[in-house]
Amino acid sequence: MAKIDLDSLSIEELAALRDHATDKLFEKVAARRAELEAELERLAQYGKPVKKIEGAPVAKVKKSEEAREPKEPVAKAA
Repeated sequence: MAKIDLDSLSIEELAALRDHATDKLFEKVAARRAELEAELERLAQYGKPVKKIEGAPVAKVKKSEEAREPKEPVAKAA
C-alpha cells in the first residue's frame, strides 16, 4: 500500500480520505458480521438453537459526523 503524506493534503482531501476509510470500514464490518452469523447458524445444529439478536448495536456516529449530515426538514405548522 502506498504511503500518503497527510501533511500535504488539503482539508477537503483529508475529509474525503476519512469518508472513504469510514465507508470501507463499514463494508468490512458488515461482511465479517455476515460471516459470523452464517457460522452461528451452522454451529446451531450441534447444540441448542442460537437466539439471533434483533436490533444488534450499530457503529456509533461521531458528533462531528452528525453535524455534517443533512437533517430532515421539519414541516412548519400553518
